[in-house]
Amino acid sequence: MIASTPAQIAARDLFKLARIVPVVSVDDPADGVALARALVAGGLPIVEMTLRSPNALAVIRAIAKAVPDAVLGVGTVMDRAQAAAALEAGARFLVSPGVTPALAEVAANCSVPFLPGIATVSEAMRLREMGFMTLKFFPAESSGGIAALKGFHPVLPDIAFCPTGGIDAGKAPSYLALPNVVGLGGSWIAPAGLVKSRDFAAITALARAASAILPS
Repeated sequence: MIASTPAQIAARDLFKLARIVPVVSVDDPADGVALARALVAGGLPIVEMTLRSPNALAVIRAIAKAVPDAVLGVGTVMDRAQAAAALEAGARFLVSPGVTPALAEVAANCSVPFLPGIATVSEAMRLREMGFMTLKFFPAESSGGIAALKGFHPVLPDIAFCPTGGIDAGKAPSYLALPNVVGLGGSWIAPAGLVKSRDFAAITALARAASAILPS
């Protein structure tokens, strides 16, 4: 196995700050700053901003400048150009939904933690051979959810996963109780309706509730 780079090793350390990562998509920089502040105030300092909105990079720049307490990551990274743009905008970690050979090379040489996405044991094994020991499991619920992660553990006991996709507050404790789950991503903490209505107090309350979730 190729030795892990410092960036790959550090990926697992992200979840020492919080085991739940809000996954958000915002198109207005002012809303992004307010949202990041609300999440930090609620005890969730790690935030994954996806590249799914047209203005995502401007939002990331605004948050990186105005909310230094937010550990801002960028998700839905698909290629080298997006990775470079996200880093230039201020990303402190990167997340991909899956991995191509070219993107795996980018991830292996990234200057910040990179969470590559997998959905199968074979994909996890290939990344393990490259030294990646912390992986995103996506889309979690439609890829087998808790049962799949339980199946992964005996054959990949040294791999830690961050499941994302379809997880809500009710399912989160069961995921977090798994020995191979280091953290998880969820969009329920900052639903689009609350962001659109700018009800950031409600988002802070949801973040507080999520930060208090313990495995059952």
